[in-house]
Amino acid sequence: MSDEIRSYRDLVAWQKAMALAKRVYGATKLFPKEEMYGLVQQIRRAAVSVPSNIAEGYGRGSRADYVRFLYTARGSLYEVETQALISGDLGYLTDKQADSLLEDTDECSRLLGGLIKSLKTKK
Repeated sequence: MSDEIRSYRDLVAWQKAMALAKRVYGATKLFPKEEMYGLVQQIRRAAVSVPSNIAEGYGRGSRADYVRFLYTARGSLYEVETQALISGDLGYLTDKQADSLLEDTDECSRLLGGLIKSLKTKK
């Protein structure tokens, strides 16, 4: 099997970001109803933004555009991290759920950082 990247779907960063988005949706299912249009909507939107920006950047015509979209994805990832911390502090997530989401955001951040670095140093 080849390790060749033929699509954004082949990128581990995108795959992990997709998994994170799905986990955020699962983790927020039991949030209080009054948060449906507040924290739930915000953390879900940020989580979906991460793989979406990786994909959109991949489809852009220039490396500079791609890197810019990866930075946007990383910003959204930091939003997810912050909102997971808030959700944990408010008791909407268990400590285990919050810690697990934070581990996922850390992994996604490392992958995005590596991808950004490789694109910025590639000539």
